[in-house]
Amino acid sequence: MLDTQYSIREADMPEDMRFLLNTYPRDTWEAHPGFREKTQHWMAAHQGFRMLAERVRLDTELLLDKDMALDDYAARLSFLGGRLVGNLHGHHGWEDRSYFPELCAADPRFAAGLEVLEQDHADLDVVLDDFTRQANRVIKLAELDEGQARDEAGAVLDQATAIEAFLNRHLGDEEDLAVPIILHHRLRG
Repeated sequence: MLDTQYSIREADMPEDMRFLLNTYPRDTWEAHPGFREKTQHWMAAHQGFRMLAERVRLDTELLLDKDMALDDYAARLSFLGGRLVGNLHGHHGWEDRSYFPELCAADPRFAAGLEVLEQDHADLDVVLDDFTRQANRVIKLAELDEGQARDEAGAVLDQATAIEAFLNRHLGDEEDLAVPIILHHRLRG
């Protein structure tokens, strides 16, 4: 169940922002000589974020179904949730300071898509902040009131589900926009 308080962009990137994707479709990237280690690492980081978000959601479902002990859940939520939020903030900061300016300089058409991606980052930050507050509350309640901690874990599930949906939409679009530019201009080699 996805809490509707978060606005997740559902539409694909506009076609004019996917300007090189037809020339460099996703299923050809790995075979392209310009698909080098730095781009592979960037995409691996994205896959790691997807997996962490899924794991937090699945763990929360296990807790709510009473298939995971609260102490185990709180420890995992602290570690995995902290890792997800901290690494996402660091990754997005690096993209905004370094990666995206490089892509804009190489191909000014990237700027139109960048506006969409930056709004996604801002929208995701709201969900991450809410998730952090709620996860910390559940972790604290795990020590104080098991029943209330389990009750409030439902909000963590809503937020984890929202994070997962944001990442699936945003990271796919980000890759579809950036990787063809990287391949076309032979960047990040």
